Amino acid sequence: MLKFMVRFTVLASGSKGNCTVVTGGRTRILVDAGLSCRELFRRMRLAGEEPETLDAIVITHEHSDHVGGLAVTARKLGIPVYFTEGTHRAWMRWLTPRRQMTYAQWLEQCRKQALERQAETELAQVDEGEADETDSVESLPAKSEIESAGLADPASATPSRQKDPAWLPAVEYFQAGQPFQIGDIAVSPFTIPHDAADPVGFVFRAEGVRMAFATDLGYIPPNVKAQLKGVDLLLLESNHDLEMLRDGPYPWSVKQRVLSRVGHLSNEAAAEFLEKEYDGQAAYVILGHLSESNNLPELARVTAERALNGRASLLANRLLLAAQHEPLLPIYF
Repeated sequence: MLKFMVRFTVLASGSKGNCTVVTGGRTRILVDAGLSCRELFRRMRLAGEEPETLDAIVITHEHSDHVGGLAVTARKLGIPVYFTEGTHRAWMRWLTPRRQMTYAQWLEQCRKQALERQAETELAQVDEGEADETDSVESLPAKSEIESAGLADPASATPSRQKDPAWLPAVEYFQAGQPFQIGDIAVSPFTIPHDAADPVGFVFRAEGVRMAFATDLGYIPPNVKAQLKGVDLLLLESNHDLEMLRDGPYPWSVKQRVLSRVGHLSNEAAAEFLEKEYDGQAAYVILGHLSESNNLPELARVTAERALNGRASLLANRLLLAAQHEPLLPIYF
């Protein structure tokens, strides 16, 4: 049986959840985890992918349609999650909102901390002759430290971690503009204009194949245009039709956000890039993150086909549309 070394599988794309699996050699990466763990696993198996073979998760930004199932999925599989530091911090704040504290509670907390410091000072003054007998005890965390972490004793560490909504098996940081490697796949992250803490797109390279991932961006700046050159696969946002958005059900404030320079790419903006800036070298062009309220698949398709101006064929610039409710057939190289 012929085995393809490079594969790209869009499991979901849209405002209700985004997930894509990139396979290169012996490495499989999940890009975003915007579906519930159960639904993610169901769609992977539907597309012929095995969840247990995933090696890592990489995150574009912290919005819920990209990270809704992240914690459960990462814990279930025991795999590392790659963020920018800003995205990780924003995700943790989203999961663990700041707790309000009254002045009386703050005073009580200060009193307890003072008592704990006093107890630790007295413990440090234990007779030197007893040091050998107490070495093992003193090397353990103080009771106050354990309690403040939410642990009754060291043996309960695992349950407490599981109760922490932001706990992950492993976290790795990367920076936009600095390529890194995950197994057999080289990852090049680049900054995109979107209203998130530190949003990025990616170019993945494996076995000489380059696959670009650019959704959730208000416009296409020069740095993104440079990254999207010379790719074999291009996943590009085509979020909304301008007329449908203006006449649609969203409040005006939301419409302004979507239309802004840190919002989402319209069919017309995507088409302008494909017509004027795109080098035409990709075998596949996938339109992604289509709005269910402010777009129609055929509108997005026709607008992009017109921009490609006859360059689309079975061998080059094959145009595909990623869907929200079902996975796209895997693309093999």
